[in-house]
Amino acid sequence: MANQNDSFIDEVTDELRRDRMYATFRRYGWIGILAIVLIVGAAAWYEYQKSREQANAQSFGDAVLAAESAADQPAALAQVDTAGSPRRAALTGLLAAGVQAEGGNAAAAAAQLEQVAMTLGQNDPALRDLARLKLVLVQGESIDAATRDALLADLARPGAPFELLALEQQAVALIGAGRTDAAATLIRQIQQRDGLSETLRRRLSETMIAIGVEPDPAETNTPVTN
Repeated sequence: MANQNDSFIDEVTDELRRDRMYATFRRYGWIGILAIVLIVGAAAWYEYQKSREQANAQSFGDAVLAAESAADQPAALAQVDTAGSPRRAALTGLLAAGVQAEGGNAAAAAAQLEQVAMTLGQNDPALRDLARLKLVLVQGESIDAATRDALLADLARPGAPFELLALEQQAVALIGAGRTDAAATLIRQIQQRDGLSETLRRRLSETMIAIGVEPDPAETNTPVTN
């Protein structure tokens, strides 16, 4: 008899537990369903955004290639839809400036590069510094010496993306000013820096020879890497 009572009590207890579980699910189950819906919706939105970005990037690339085949490349590049992206606008600006510089229109190229650097500001330091370095190269001797020196000093700051190239241009500026000894000293300092590309290393050695300074044999005999 006692066993029957125990069994009956166990059945009642299990039934009560099931009732409580169902009641809890009916009351709070929507939260779990909502969480699942949100997770699935977020995943679908992410995939949609990713697909749209890829399509936009493909469209931008195709437009740039088409512009580079146009008769008036700078004008065609200016018409490329950059979709409100400062970085894409900067890239088309850099390309247009390169075409203008190659065509001998240094003034237009310089104006384009100044616009690119100003537009980017602090949003993309690497592209901004690239535009500013190209500005120095495009303007050459026509740039004001004080302006050039200030630009190069900032571009050659430790850790800057184009630090070594800016230092090279500082050496070029020293040579232009007739300060070949200072230029040679600076070139030797650059040659000791880490991360020196083979092209830059070779160019520095050739510059040393051009100013009549015997380069370090280790620099002139450095094997070319593929």
